[in-house]
Amino acid sequence: MDVGVALPTMAPGYGPRTTVDWARGIDAGPFSSVSAGERITFTNPELIATLAAAAAVTERVRVIANVLVLPLHPAPVVAKQAATLDQLSGGRFTLGLGVGGRGHDYRAAGSPQDHRHARLDEGVAELRRLWAGEPPFDGADPVEPAPTQEGGPPLWSGSLGPKGMARAARWADGVTGFSIGGRAREMATTNRMADEAWAEAGRPAPRKVNGCFYVMGGDDPEATLRAFAHRYLAIFGEEMAAALAADVWVTSPDALRQVLDDAEGAGCDELILVPGTVDLACLEATAEVVAAR
Repeated sequence: MDVGVALPTMAPGYGPRTTVDWARGIDAGPFSSVSAGERITFTNPELIATLAAAAAVTERVRVIANVLVLPLHPAPVVAKQAATLDQLSGGRFTLGLGVGGRGHDYRAAGSPQDHRHARLDEGVAELRRLWAGEPPFDGADPVEPAPTQEGGPPLWSGSLGPKGMARAARWADGVTGFSIGGRAREMATTNRMADEAWAEAGRPAPRKVNGCFYVMGGDDPEATLRAFAHRYLAIFGEEMAAALAADVWVTSPDALRQVLDDAEGAGCDELILVPGTVDLACLEATAEVVAAR
């Protein structure tokens, strides 16, 4: 099983040097990918610009948008951004796509939430068409540059419900799930549903990726992780944020080894660790555990 590490874009204290320092550290370590997620009404830096910086200072790991909320954006703009990232990374880019769950982001972007699942499907078809060199409308020039990877970067789906997976099985190359607490049963359920959906669609099994929050090192990693999770999830209300934050537990080398073993046993092809701190000591400690597996 591959192990990726996300940039700690959602953690307090993320600054101008964090992207470069963490991306370089991830690329130098025993990791498979560097990634970041999208939120608009939060303290994180913008997704595409951040991944472009990460792509520019890395040479080996895949660069993953995990995930971009496609219905928030015009598909031709995303097609151009993704193709540019694919070129900049030398064909190392993967585009995770979803519909998001935050009404504030839709409102801030001036985009309606109505029919967002159908709009995701339509947007994916438009991306494929544009990457094939077709113009966005009659009389227009193509949306270039062309992607480095033939047909465009791999597409992963962040839609995890039965209906969303059934739709995604028609177009996605992989599934990117998330278990806040890194629970084996949750990851296994997601992977089983994905395999069933892709089989029903008559397609080969997708790449199955999952992730979890974690913190290593520092004076009180458990308190740091719980505070991070609560802050990140506060948009869903105090009761839910408190309940979900209480479920995080990956705060030691033994816990990290356990969640990696659990993810592999659940059938994950890759586990992406999402740090709740910008402290590089966390990354260094993670590298030691992963290198020793």
